[in-house]
Amino acid sequence: MTASKQALSYLQPPNRDEVPVEFQATLDTMIAEQEAKQGFSNALLHVLPLNPHEHKGFLDFKNSLFNEEHTYLSIIDKEMIGLVVSSTNMCNYCLTTHSDVLRGLTKDPVWVDRLTYNYRSAKLSLKQLALCEYAFRATKKPDELSTKEVDLLREAGFNDHEILEAAYVVGFFNYTNRWVSTIGAIANPGHHSNNR
Repeated sequence: MTASKQALSYLQPPNRDEVPVEFQATLDTMIAEQEAKQGFSNALLHVLPLNPHEHKGFLDFKNSLFNEEHTYLSIIDKEMIGLVVSSTNMCNYCLTTHSDVLRGLTKDPVWVDRLTYNYRSAKLSLKQLALCEYAFRATKKPDELSTKEVDLLREAGFNDHEILEAAYVVGFFNYTNRWVSTIGAIANPGHHSNNR
């Protein structure tokens, strides 16, 4: 089954009656806030309520990583890691949506494009390069990970809190890339031109 132009993924849309009322209210608020801010909403908010309890768990985990009040790495660094992982996995949806987010944070669409295509072509600090190299290796060759990964991140100046958070972020994006690609999620067209 392939997605039509109107479809949001390969899956059938959720039946609103099967979504718990309180969770649907939360989603409706998130959708309204996104549409007010950028004129469109993230397609996954319309697809994932198909399994509402798992969707809530996904959102809770994502929020735990991207809550600026409880973070060790910057949100920019986390989105940068996400783009390296998503580029390595060739996850079109995540590349589209997260490059939009990173363009908004950095106000530098050229840098974000370079990072998205090949992080080695982007101008990076030594610490950013270390994060990108780790994200690439952990995504491409997880069977080869060793104490070397932690040693290299420490040498670049990261503490153990930051290293653990980098590992969580790499794992989060690999996890997300796989199921997003499986369901054929289609990014809202607005993401392509937003923040340019």
